[in-house]
Amino acid sequence: MPRIRPGRVRTKNTNRREALKLSSMAPEDYNVRPGEVKSIACPDCRTWRRIMGEKVLKIREHCISDKVAEGEKHVLCPGTDQVVVIDINVRRWQVKQDRLLREAMPQGNRRAAQQFYKPLPAPAAPVSRMNAEITLESARQAYLAHRTRIVGRGRSAARPQGCTFCVGGQHCPDGAILARRFVFALQAEPARREAREQRERQEQRAARQQSAPEVRRAQWAKRGGEPVETANNRCAERIAGSLSEFRGPQLPQAPQDPEGHDRRQAELGKQYAARKTSAPSAACLSRAS
Repeated sequence: MPRIRPGRVRTKNTNRREALKLSSMAPEDYNVRPGEVKSIACPDCRTWRRIMGEKVLKIREHCISDKVAEGEKHVLCPGTDQVVVIDINVRRWQVKQDRLLREAMPQGNRRAAQQFYKPLPAPAAPVSRMNAEITLESARQAYLAHRTRIVGRGRSAARPQGCTFCVGGQHCPDGAILARRFVFALQAEPARREAREQRERQEQRAARQQSAPEVRRAQWAKRGGEPVETANNRCAERIAGSLSEFRGPQLPQAPQDPEGHDRRQAELGKQYAARKTSAPSAACLSRAS
């Protein structure tokens, strides 16, 4: 395989023009990428030519016409041996050119500079950490299932074997969570039972209130009738001068047994007098002591 040698300037002649600075040209009219052949669009003939040299850079010798092989006269381009000076920041120029190339590409061919990978789904939480409705029975069964597991097959399938880390009062992390949950459920069971009974009583009371009209209709059909309806609808005239229908001159003003009434009043008077005389004597004894 032939070895590719870098291009070199075989003459020290120049076109005696002022050095061409890349900063005065359009960024798309030259290519100075590292690792690639340096080339430039000749300012005179506007054709892409190679930049030769290592220290002193020149535009390679070229002619104006591209048809010299067909017999046309070989006429050198005035831009031959034009000195080129790289006075730009190559890295910034390369970044800008790469951005322009990406923008010029069709949308279907574009590709992000940074690859974004879909994150892996998080592992499912263990059963001991799942948030669900916890009851006393479910907490108890979960704790017992952790401490006692059925292992083996066939005849040895009935041989229980608990968690190897849960021994006696010691628990593994999952066993400690299950045990703590069972204790909390056990402590909260009375309050939960009371709340459940209260809710049932409220539901029964609401059901009775909804069925109250039917109950009243049944009672009215059993104990009501024309006499009760007549008594409720009867209106009696009130006697003039009385405060209410229960007070008036037609009510009895004297006791039914006058002698018995007088005898009771006399006994009450004696008891009151004896109680009144005994109170000062007790006060005198307390002072004397």
